[in-house]
Amino acid sequence: MSTAGDVPTLAAERTHLAWRRTAIGLAGGGVAAAHLLQEFLGAAAWSLAATGVIIAVALTVVSHRRHVADGALPPGGRLVAASAAGVVVIGVAAVAFVVLRGR
Repeated sequence: MSTAGDVPTLAAERTHLAWRRTAIGLAGGGVAAAHLLQEFLGAAAWSLAATGVIIAVALTVVSHRRHVADGALPPGGRLVAASAAGVVVIGVAAVAFVVLRGR
C-alpha cells in the first residue's frame, strides 16, 4: 500500500526547471552585460560573462543533482546565495552602464 509520501509530484520537476531557466538567464545576462560594457571596461567586461556562466553551470549541476536525488538532499542556502550574487554583479554592471552611457 502506498502512502502520500510515495506519490510522485511535479513540484520537484517544476523546481528543477525553474533553476535551469534561472541559470540560462544568468548566463545570457552576463554575456549581454559584457557585450554592452566592453566599450567602457575593455576585456575586463568579459569577467562579468565568466562570472555569470560559472554560476549558471553551478546552478545547473546542483539542480540536476537535487533532481536526480528526488529531493533527498537537504536544502542549501549556497545555491540561492550564488545566484543572488551573480544577479547583483550583473545588476551593478547594468547600472554602471546606464550611468556611464548617460555622460
